[in-house]
Amino acid sequence: MFHSIFFFAYAPTLAVSAAIFAVGSYLLGSVNFSIILSKIFLKKDIREMGSGNAGATNMLRSAGKTAGVLTLLLDAAKCVAAVLPARFFYLAYSPGIDGGPGPELCLWAQWGAYLAGFCCMMGHIFPVYFKFKGGKGVVTMATTAALVDWRVFLICLGVFMIVFAASRMVSLSSILGAAAYPVATFCMTFFLDCRPWVIFEEDYIPHVLISTTITCIGAVVIIVKHRSNIKRILNGTEKKISFKKSKTTA
Repeated sequence: MFHSIFFFAYAPTLAVSAAIFAVGSYLLGSVNFSIILSKIFLKKDIREMGSGNAGATNMLRSAGKTAGVLTLLLDAAKCVAAVLPARFFYLAYSPGIDGGPGPELCLWAQWGAYLAGFCCMMGHIFPVYFKFKGGKGVVTMATTAALVDWRVFLICLGVFMIVFAASRMVSLSSILGAAAYPVATFCMTFFLDCRPWVIFEEDYIPHVLISTTITCIGAVVIIVKHRSNIKRILNGTEKKISFKKSKTTA
């Protein structure tokens, strides 16, 4: 699929479409539902409550379970709305590049989905509509993983659940789940996808490099956004989630 004659022939269309999906996904990601819902239901800005983070966890502790779950679902939905159009576009477009359907993995669809998901996450973290102060991007990253590669998603989810069960800290669970994202992506693409009956041999290196690099950048961004949580974890002052009636911070 990465044959040079086809790549150069379709490069302008690929570049333009990638730019459109990148910008569109960023703008969609900038629709931060925790900020919107807090202003509607609480008459306050969630960024002025609790930890100050515009995300589902802060909504959970500041506005209750219903608001927290609704925020999580809507943030996931906007990521779906960003990723699936890019994926379907390149799935439909790829036969013009690789010469027809076959057993190979449709890499353009994978990479397009990664790009859209990453830009949606960046919009959530740095929303243009809300002075570039948003959430930490965990839900959008997880949704992207689920849509692009369910194997990687299950690994990251497993890490999150194990750490959360042991610590009751969403922040620590999110940090380690994010750290597992590029590692799991590399393992899946290098050890399982790089086989002749899955993708063409000349696509092995681009597939591994592009997939691992974009997930690594996303993971680094999320971990950096958790730097205040990391300090509290190291100091032993990071608060935990409780499912009892009284709310505690995460």
